[in-house]
Amino acid sequence: MKEMKEEINQRLLELCQPLKEGKVKDAMIYSLLAPGKRLRPMLFLTVLKSYQLDYRSYMDVACAIEMIHTYSLIHDDLPGMDNDDLRRGRKTCHKQFDEATAILAGDALLNLGVNVILQTTLNDSLKVQLTNLLYQASGVNGMIYGQQQDLYFENHQASLEELQDIHYHKTGDLISVSLQMAACIAKKDDLEHWKQLGYDLGLAFQIQDDILDITSTTEQLGKMVGSDIENHKSTYVSLLGIEASQKKVDELFKKCYERIYAMQINHGLILELLLKILKRVS
Repeated sequence: MKEMKEEINQRLLELCQPLKEGKVKDAMIYSLLAPGKRLRPMLFLTVLKSYQLDYRSYMDVACAIEMIHTYSLIHDDLPGMDNDDLRRGRKTCHKQFDEATAILAGDALLNLGVNVILQTTLNDSLKVQLTNLLYQASGVNGMIYGQQQDLYFENHQASLEELQDIHYHKTGDLISVSLQMAACIAKKDDLEHWKQLGYDLGLAFQIQDDILDITSTTEQLGKMVGSDIENHKSTYVSLLGIEASQKKVDELFKKCYERIYAMQINHGLILELLLKILKRVS
């Protein structure tokens, strides 16, 4: 896992090198290479590996996924949205540079992601399919819809169903599509399994975030804790409490394991990654 993460970081840096020099490029690299889990690209590559494919052949697609994710984090942190000062243990992009540069860096990463996929040597049909999946998941009916609803419910009380809808899109869509894109390359018959597994994993991951925002420290989490309370956000913890929220996480991971065992893959590889996520403290 460590080797794969290092390969992703190295390729992200290489893909940024040809860009025109300036603050926007500096901000893109600063945010892309900030210490992070690389969860989404690693899920994508690990699924490919579980089908015994050479994951390195698809490294640029993995990097495109991380670019889209990083763009969303940069914009999430802006004063007009979550107004955060820390991300991954460092100053957020707009604090390290300035707000205008952060906006442009996010915009640039969103654009670069599609170009990176289009410039791969994959066949054209697959390029279109992967790009369509990624940009549908991150677009106005996907991640952006989730962000919209998340902002709305800062000033309104969300029901459990409404909260699940937020997480389904804000977090789940990009995690799920990372698995779906791998399935399109490896074995389309399993796509529905991976799609649903991704949404269960995304919801579990977000509930973990809700719990960590209460139980962790700024040093452990790499970002300010207690921000959900400060922003008056509805969370699983505020609606159910910590114990019931953790029980929900465990139930969702159990569903993920069941879906994994339903497929003819190297189960151990993807289970190892899921176990790391289950036991995470940041």
